Amino acid sequence: MILLDATGLTASRPGRKLFADVSVTLSTGDRLGLVGINGTGKSTLLRVLAGKGDPDEGSLRQGRGARAVMLDQADALPKGTVHEAVAPGSHPEREWEVDAILDRLGIAELADVATDRLSGGQTKRVALARALVEVGPGGGPDDDSVLLILDEPTNHLDMDAIAWLEDRLASHRGGLILVTHDRHVLDRITTRILELDRGKAYLHEGGYSSYLEGRQTRDEHAATAENVRKNLAKKELAWLRRGAPARTAKPKAHIASATAIVNGRAEAPARRGDLPLHVETPRLGDQVIELHGVGHQYSADSPWLFRGVDLLLDPRERLGVVGPNGAGKTTLLQVMAGRIAPAEGRRVVGSTVQMAIWDQLGADLDPSVRVRGALAGPTRKPDWSDAALLERFWFDGDAQWAPIGTLSGGERRRLQLLLTLAARPNVLLLDEPTNDLDLDSLRALEDFLDDWPGALVVVSHDRAFLERTVADVIVVDADHDAERVAGGYQAWETARRRSGSTASASATTRGRSSTSKAAVKASASPGTADAATAVAARPKARSASTLRHLSKEVEKQMKKLERQRDRLVEQVAATAGTDHQRLAELGRDLAAVEGQITANEDEWLALAEEGEA
Repeated sequence: MILLDATGLTASRPGRKLFADVSVTLSTGDRLGLVGINGTGKSTLLRVLAGKGDPDEGSLRQGRGARAVMLDQADALPKGTVHEAVAPGSHPEREWEVDAILDRLGIAELADVATDRLSGGQTKRVALARALVEVGPGGGPDDDSVLLILDEPTNHLDMDAIAWLEDRLASHRGGLILVTHDRHVLDRITTRILELDRGKAYLHEGGYSSYLEGRQTRDEHAATAENVRKNLAKKELAWLRRGAPARTAKPKAHIASATAIVNGRAEAPARRGDLPLHVETPRLGDQVIELHGVGHQYSADSPWLFRGVDLLLDPRERLGVVGPNGAGKTTLLQVMAGRIAPAEGRRVVGSTVQMAIWDQLGADLDPSVRVRGALAGPTRKPDWSDAALLERFWFDGDAQWAPIGTLSGGERRRLQLLLTLAARPNVLLLDEPTNDLDLDSLRALEDFLDDWPGALVVVSHDRAFLERTVADVIVVDADHDAERVAGGYQAWETARRRSGSTASASATTRGRSSTSKAAVKASASPGTADAATAVAARPKARSASTLRHLSKEVEKQMKKLERQRDRLVEQVAATAGTDHQRLAELGRDLAAVEGQITANEDEWLALAEEGEA
């Protein structure tokens, strides 16, 4: 059945059109992902489709018997307890479902807590639970008539909760509209993608991969059209200049117009370019951040979040911090940053360290200050260099003059990121950096971190981001006191799936002992029932630190080989069709380098597997 039919929707905000002529039809079984750069109007479009806002133009028709349920980032929870907010007036027979959803989202222990006492992340999870309960048990007997509209539902969820949510959404029989930065969720769940790009809408059939292919094809066509346009302009300019010397004003105007076309450029696609801050990163010495026997608890009566943590960061560290919500990941990052003094142990920081932390709140931004003024700060006036930097961070001329209060949530997060990186740190601590950033911004940030010469520690539940940015992970949960796992997110995830260690966040954090688990592991015998202790007690041919060192050496060699391969590819392209003998030599060299890269990859994987053993 048709759930929703929208035709010619248009919306704007003061001084700027968000989107125009958006038309889409949603039927039972449709899974629509909505993507676009922050500020293009994704949340506005969701509210219009949910009937919570009116478009400037266009019409919206809801199917007979259909209803919409929305998770709106702007909605506030009603007063009362969490349980009352999630299931107001629910039937007693549905209590089991309410309790199950709260537990799966890691907030079961908050059921009797007043909603005005929740943190921001807890509030978002309660709002998601409320939307899922409103849909009905398991989707409900009439769920094929429900259009579920979710705006960033994975924000503030841990990995197990995200995996559960994926299964829940996959089983929903009605329609779904989803805005999310989680590429794994988009790839698994969506069947169509609606892309908002510079006020226009593009519908891609086939899900996330088809959207990427369609966007690439559109960019290639735009580049081809631009080349054709410039070639035509060059021909016209050459013809005009070959004419008689005594030109009238009208032909001179034609020449000026053609010259402007040749020297100008077409409207740039709304894509993210490189982040231009690498060259100004201060040099980082061998000593970065060290933790020696660090542990923390918030009071003498509260349980220890972690104890006995020993950690030495490398100058080119790429470290992820993973674990369930409430396990202490953010606290560990705050200890590294020096914002929290540990309850025990000590922190040492190298003399060359220039640290910046980008947390879930970000820098406080005055809503009355203009974007360019925020970058310049209160002590000087904005200049051309500020304008250039803002443009490189995708704030165009109009956006630079906009008051911060008019920016979307995602645009404010991007500005906070710019302010953090503009400080030129050489140690960067990121706490859930993917929340509220668009997909293009995430890819650009990942590319920036690939070549950035500093040390990185990132707390994140975004699997794709972790896969791209970190080499090792620190695990903080009921069984690990900030223990390092070589091989990054994927190695840790594979190991824990094998062991079945995927308890929900609430179950994992409950019962956390105040006894130091590090001390237990040190004294336990190999015969203990604790599987983690038994694994730790097994002898290994090489230590974890040795394996990490070897892995880093292999990675360095791989980067050298990849640069060599890129140079050879460029030489092959330049030589094609000119010198066949030289081309054959380059081909042999390229094949040899590709073979070495493959061998290095196999060696790295073997080291990662040895580290897991």
